[in-house]
Amino acid sequence: MPPESFAPDPSDGEVHRPDPARWVWYAFGGSLPERYRAWVFKDTTTRTWVLRHVARSLVQLAVPIAAVLIFLPGPFWIRGMAALGGVLLGLIFSFAYMTETVEHRLVRAGYPAGSAAVAHQRAAGQREEAASARRREAGARRAARYRARSGR
Repeated sequence: MPPESFAPDPSDGEVHRPDPARWVWYAFGGSLPERYRAWVFKDTTTRTWVLRHVARSLVQLAVPIAAVLIFLPGPFWIRGMAALGGVLLGLIFSFAYMTETVEHRLVRAGYPAGSAAVAHQRAAGQREEAASARRREAGARRAARYRARSGR
């Protein structure tokens, strides 16, 4: 595992969001220009990175699914079931290679390999620290209520 300082922190730079056409290009696996580098890091390491990955996968699956529904001969329900099977299979593969895909996107954006894993671990540690603090505070409140009720 890379050291903690290995993961970049793009918070010092301005984050530029790509326009819809560039986002579709990015969703299909294309590279974005250098000015979107911080956004790629944010997109792949934010709290909702899994949902963002699923959205990109569904955009990729939209073209072959539309082709199956439009051009395949036969009753619509058969084409629909074939499309549903394709979506499910595509999402299974997408979930299976989710971390590798995210790492590859970051490497293409110019970040060192392993950056996403370090960022995800850092975020998980911060979430755990916050949850631990909430549990300590709740425990202290329960103890204060107990002491108040028991007259200690």
